[in-house]
Amino acid sequence: MTASALVASLQRIDQVQAHLSLPLSALLAILAIGAAFFRWLWPVTQHITTMAHEGAHATMGSAIGRQVKGITFKSNGFGATNVAGKGGLGNASTAIVGYLGPSAFGVGAAEMIKAGYIVAVLWVGVAGLFAILTLLRRSFGIVSVIVALVLLFMVAGFASVHVQVVTAYVLAWFLLISGVQMIRIDGKGASDAKKLQGLTKIPSRFWSGFWLAGSVVALVFGGIQLL
Repeated sequence: MTASALVASLQRIDQVQAHLSLPLSALLAILAIGAAFFRWLWPVTQHITTMAHEGAHATMGSAIGRQVKGITFKSNGFGATNVAGKGGLGNASTAIVGYLGPSAFGVGAAEMIKAGYIVAVLWVGVAGLFAILTLLRRSFGIVSVIVALVLLFMVAGFASVHVQVVTAYVLAWFLLISGVQMIRIDGKGASDAKKLQGLTKIPSRFWSGFWLAGSVVALVFGGIQLL
């Protein structure tokens, strides 16, 4: 771990890297499925998906001009984002995007990978985790986000190009796949679905179905970019 290695990695942000072969990308997709669907792994890996979920809430809140007062993460993998302001449309928009967040970020990563800016995916992830860190309130997230940020920074800054490319693929696949898994598990009982039911009078099962359909479409679209 040297300064020269970090500088070299930063220089790769606007450079194009070679894609992985189809068989290797498919293998990484299988590993991502295992990380998202194995019962004994999901309690750990879901923290990454929750970070993307809460990050989407915070991003939308900021986009519509509202103050994001803080983000908290619990040790059981659940999280919450406190966005200031009242108003049905604003509250609804921030509630809608959460469960689409992991899939949307996964599609974004897949598009960057397809364009060849593969190492840049890692640095975008580092920036996103750092933004979440600045919004954290005292909770388990102080541990989980810092650990995720440090690990991703170490790979982005000091690993070999091949390891960086493989990690970017794994991250993209995991976000796409775990986005489906989170919605499948939480379903119509999700707090965001209940909140939207109260705001729009549309049943919570509609929102869970809407999110599931969106995440499946994102998985198919993003998966095509990665293969």
